[in-house]
Amino acid sequence: MCTVSFVSVKDSIIITSNRDEHIQRETAAAPDFEMLGEKKIIFPKDAKAGGTWFAAGNNGAVVVLLNGAFVKHTSSPPYRKSRGLILLDIIEADDPYSFFKEMNLLNIEPFTVILYQSVSLYELRWDGDNKHEKKLNAVGKYIWSSATLYTDEVIAERKNKFDQFIQANTDITAGSIFDFHNSNQGDAENGFIINRDTGMKTFSITQAIIGTDLVDFYHTDLLQDRQYEEILPINSKLKSEKI
Repeated sequence: MCTVSFVSVKDSIIITSNRDEHIQRETAAAPDFEMLGEKKIIFPKDAKAGGTWFAAGNNGAVVVLLNGAFVKHTSSPPYRKSRGLILLDIIEADDPYSFFKEMNLLNIEPFTVILYQSVSLYELRWDGDNKHEKKLNAVGKYIWSSATLYTDEVIAERKNKFDQFIQANTDITAGSIFDFHNSNQGDAENGFIINRDTGMKTFSITQAIIGTDLVDFYHTDLLQDRQYEEILPINSKLKSEKI
């Protein structure tokens, strides 16, 4: 939930996320399917609160969470609900984007959500006081880093490395994007795989490849050295037509 990239390539959308947590936190359960309302959702479940940082639905929507909004904030628990459960509320909705705009987020810790739905891409932020929505080019290429773990300078440098990776590769694949996310770039403090003296460590890499009729969902548990793959067929009847 601390590094997310979005890449549109050929007939697929590839969304990849690195989850960085403190080593005292329990590892998440392997990705599994759950019915939320009328939707079939796949996500790795957080052991602490039962939420998630990455979920895909059989309507073709994908949501990914990053901690924090624009700047590093001071955490002030208790909060009304975990951000991981908020993410599930969003993807369960018939129209996740409209749901976010209307939902009550008072006493929820700041977060950023990357939402892909109905060939549209949104960057949604809650700064603790206000919501901020931005529609992005769904055929573009983007990277985000959590404001709670990385300074503005480091975020800019990480984006520069991502841009260099994109420019240097004419044939980008899900595998090459995974390899990019799976490197610390020689920097265990601020690379894409971190292992800090403070105990912050990259736990896993999760990736969704969204095609026209299915979502290919990959999850690599780096701590236990386990890989999972699940296929989620897209139900065209559940696709939202809102753009």
